[in-house]
Amino acid sequence: MERLQKVLAQAGIASRRKCEEIILAGRVTVNGEVVNQLGAKADPSTDEIKVDGKSITSEKKIYIIFNKPKGVITSASDPEGRKVIKDYLKGIQERVYPVGRLDYDTEGLLIMTNDGEFANLLTHPKHHVPKTYRATVRGIPHGDKLEKLRVGIKLEDGMTAPAELEYHDIDEERKQATISITIYEGRNRQVRRMFDAIHHPVEKLKRVQFGPILLSNLKRGTYRHLTPGEVQELMDSALKTHKIQNKP
Repeated sequence: MERLQKVLAQAGIASRRKCEEIILAGRVTVNGEVVNQLGAKADPSTDEIKVDGKSITSEKKIYIIFNKPKGVITSASDPEGRKVIKDYLKGIQERVYPVGRLDYDTEGLLIMTNDGEFANLLTHPKHHVPKTYRATVRGIPHGDKLEKLRVGIKLEDGMTAPAELEYHDIDEERKQATISITIYEGRNRQVRRMFDAIHHPVEKLKRVQFGPILLSNLKRGTYRHLTPGEVQELMDSALKTHKIQNKP
């Protein structure tokens, strides 16, 4: 028996906090009875659990990689009427949600699933799954500035873990540089804030790799299903111990 909000989250319904709201709203039934108390427990192997009348066990597990365009909201809906990920997932009947997020102005690789346990594994802070971005920044940062990011730099929410960086392209005429950066955390707008901290703001940002999965030639605004082998590689990457140590 596990807490109902945990069962719902692991089934891919929503985040655990959102699942608590769903329970309190009276949208969940267990064996035909409405449950609206957060202390309730259930056994998904024997209990019939439904959300809005739909069984949580009826959905097959879905794992996809999506190339998110800039200007798309990483959520199911937007009160301002802006484009959301669901607008691009034609053919996906199951309710899927992103593993981590990309902000409105960031494009690139986004993994989506309805497997809550899989998502939690990839995003748990202790696992340090690497994520690589290609950042085009204003100005051309000298090596000593990039070294600050390699060692770890102080942001308003604390020191960052060491990052891996290398120049991808330098445009002297436009006075900008494109830099590949790999981070092992998942803070809000982290890459942008790191470059802001060295006074080279990001003008364009694209995630090109998540763990062992590459964006490759997947067209912007399209998706594909991950193979079982790729799903296993992602899980192995999360379970692998990435040693993140700050330099003295």
